[in-house]
Amino acid sequence: MKALTAALAGAAALVLGQPALAQPAALQSGPIQVVELYTSQGCSSCPPADLAVAAISARPEILALSFGVTYWDDQGWKDTFAQQAFTDRQWAYARGLRHNNVGTPQVVVNGRTDTVGQSVAEIDQALRAAALPAGGPQVGLTAAEVSVSGAAPAKSAAVWLVRYDPKVEQVPVKRGENNGKTLPIKNAVRQLVRLGEWSGGEKRFALPKGPPDLKAAVLLQAGPGGPILAAAKG
Repeated sequence: MKALTAALAGAAALVLGQPALAQPAALQSGPIQVVELYTSQGCSSCPPADLAVAAISARPEILALSFGVTYWDDQGWKDTFAQQAFTDRQWAYARGLRHNNVGTPQVVVNGRTDTVGQSVAEIDQALRAAALPAGGPQVGLTAAEVSVSGAAPAKSAAVWLVRYDPKVEQVPVKRGENNGKTLPIKNAVRQLVRLGEWSGGEKRFALPKGPPDLKAAVLLQAGPGGPILAAAKG
């Protein structure tokens, strides 16, 4: 396993014995909470995190996104959803969260904290520590446009369009650490597009057309690897 840090590896050891699909405790209603999983079909430690993130994705207040990274592709199996842009995004979080390296699995919550994420309970703990508060910027999403409004942030924020597959994709892995397994992957990100910048007030962005089988979401983020300020999902 390519470890993120010794601390994260230790956390993984603590949660491996917990059931990945334990019944979660829901957060109070409020802003959309963003849970990003960085994973690889070639990583034997990732399936529990895949299941845990899939389990919490049904909560209405959660936007759960699965980003396939590329650095496992030379270990015998090329991840079918991985993109270099997703690996770059994980490296941006490594810098923002003051890590020396990247690794899988990694769950980043609202761009503010991270954890290994191999159980629902572990992700819930991170959500409690880094929940987006009410009263921040507002993000709207329709079939035609994205709208952002609110008080000016300390510095301009990026507006990201994310398109993801809401279905559970059953991926048969034929080589590498997960050889012979069929992995269920939910909310696999397929597109990540920077729509522009927002620095306060009200601003609108045209929504590019996308494949009809993908769902859209929008992230308002304070710089590369910075905290999520607000989010919306279709």
